[in-house]
Amino acid sequence: MNAAHLEKLNDGQRAAVVHGIGLPDGRVGGPLLIIAGAGSGKTNTLAHRVAQLIIAGADPRRILLMTFSRRAASEMAKRVARICARVLGDKAGVLTDALTWSGTFHGIGARILREYAVELGLDPQFTIHDREDSADLMNLVRHDLGFSKTQNRFPTKGTCLSIYSRAVNAEASLEDVLRASFPWCAAWGKELRGLFAGYVEAKQIQNVLDYDDLLLYWAQTMGDVTLAGEIGGRWDHVLVDEYQDTNRLQATILTGLKPAGRGLTVVGDDAQAIYSFRAATVRNILDFPKAFSPAAEVITLDRNYRSTQPILAAANGVIGLAKERFTKNLWTDRPSNERPRLITVRDEADQAKFVAEEILANRESGMRLKDQAVLFRASHHSGPLEVELTRRNIPFVKFGGLKFLDSAHVKDMLAALRFAQNIRDRVAGFRLLQLLPGVGPATAQNALDAIAESADPIETLARLPCPARAQSEWPGFVDLIAGLRSGTSGWPAEIAQVRAWYEPHLERIHEDFEMRRADLLQLEDIAAGYPGRERFLTEITLDPPDATSGQAGVPLLDEDYLILSTIHSAKGQEWGAVFVLNTVDGCIPSDLGVGTSDDIEEERRLLYVAMTRAKDSLNLVVPQRFFTHGQSSTGDRHVYASRTRFIPAHLVDLFERRAWPTVPSGSNSSIGPRKVRLDVGARMRGMWR
Repeated sequence: MNAAHLEKLNDGQRAAVVHGIGLPDGRVGGPLLIIAGAGSGKTNTLAHRVAQLIIAGADPRRILLMTFSRRAASEMAKRVARICARVLGDKAGVLTDALTWSGTFHGIGARILREYAVELGLDPQFTIHDREDSADLMNLVRHDLGFSKTQNRFPTKGTCLSIYSRAVNAEASLEDVLRASFPWCAAWGKELRGLFAGYVEAKQIQNVLDYDDLLLYWAQTMGDVTLAGEIGGRWDHVLVDEYQDTNRLQATILTGLKPAGRGLTVVGDDAQAIYSFRAATVRNILDFPKAFSPAAEVITLDRNYRSTQPILAAANGVIGLAKERFTKNLWTDRPSNERPRLITVRDEADQAKFVAEEILANRESGMRLKDQAVLFRASHHSGPLEVELTRRNIPFVKFGGLKFLDSAHVKDMLAALRFAQNIRDRVAGFRLLQLLPGVGPATAQNALDAIAESADPIETLARLPCPARAQSEWPGFVDLIAGLRSGTSGWPAEIAQVRAWYEPHLERIHEDFEMRRADLLQLEDIAAGYPGRERFLTEITLDPPDATSGQAGVPLLDEDYLILSTIHSAKGQEWGAVFVLNTVDGCIPSDLGVGTSDDIEEERRLLYVAMTRAKDSLNLVVPQRFFTHGQSSTGDRHVYASRTRFIPAHLVDLFERRAWPTVPSGSNSSIGPRKVRLDVGARMRGMWR
């Protein structure tokens, strides 16, 4: 196992790579948990482990690799191919091309469900709803049941879908979910149960699955001993990345695939578990070793290749106070005399000025804007900074913008393809029909009802009476759907047909149709990379592009720009200099994130994730007061804040402490908390109350 391709790995990485490989009689090794600290080379280690399995003779067709994005899976496969090529030469390409079971949990689940659809009572031609489509269907059922006309405000379609999704993914009862996460909806428990039953029935009638169903149906399949054995027996080795971000359903799937744990490898970091709002649970990774008998082996990667030692010392101090964790202390051979800084400022306005000035100073010293990032707990925290950056003409990109598939024109195109693929998909049909002039919700609903009861939907559609304004458009619409369903044009010509039909409607509906047309061409280019319509619709729903070409926020005239990001969106990234805004109680931890001790622990992990994104320079900014608006009892006022509880007094020496702006020697001015003696604005407003 001392091959040349393993020489650049450190001892921990090498132990993880070769675990259970080369056992006598071809036996498969037991379960393995790799605790990979921030910046410890996790991706490189996992890629080497997959490559080592192939080099040692494992059949790549019997390896299942699951990641949390298709892009990550693709990058992993490329790394595996490069490693294998160094050892196996020309044979490597054939072997790594056979690594076909690589993708996301949801993507792999969709493939499994299509293969076993008949055994599961599914129609193999099911379509998959994205979140917005699912919310629309939930709303249709909500309206049909009369919940949109209740005397008291009923939860919105988005809230209803969130409650449903949390219950499914957490494998929790509706009562537990309402009590823990949606207490303001607890009074509607009976009605929500009826709504969710109607939602499930509507999906089954329309032959659609939502995002959660891809895991739910797969997990249910694992409850059948015969099917679980057959599906799990397809793979000798199952490897899972980012295991700390999995939910209960995903853990159920894994234990169903490999009940004894043989051949199962999971990689993750309990200290970076920050997605409980998506129903992920840190318990999966904390409890993994004892889920098997004998217990899984645990290998810790604690050498950090990203940050300087002073940054790691501070991050270790913060996470070391966690209630429960796998013990590790990150270390590096990158010494530095620069400690991370705790910067005290008067308020959010000074915070914005400080960050802008530091960013410009870094740029003047040779650091690109792209190598700097400003992180924050909640998206609205960056508001004052965005104003200041704009004033100083500093270009920036804020992550978490409009998603590609959320834009109306892209959803219109996809609705046409989905409706042709599955004419029982009422959400797609409802959206599509209302693109025609004069067709409103009632007409669309009547048309869909007629189609649902018909043995020949296209013939029924052609003969339906339509509004006068739609008469000239109706035959072309019917011809489009009929042509797509026949499949005579083939793929990807079909999406070009949809675009040609849709563009006149695009121009009629949207004033900025030229910019939106560019998105349609981009969608068409993306579609050309898929072998067929079904595969395209499945994969673009499960792993969509991030944002539209014209609305993503990237400055079109600047090749360099600053990164603004929520901490959640920054996970997995790194920058030379990192600024963390509002490092105070009420923001980190959030006022909304201190309901339980588990919530507080996740907030602690959020700060740890933010700190470990920095390579060379880390600034935690501490505003001393915030201005709040419209408080009914007190009016507008200043609220004073204190440094986050996650940096208690005994950790402060790990930081350099600075006040900004620097107070001149002998000056009586102070940047500390100051009481407002006379709020003239409040008095003036009071005159008119």
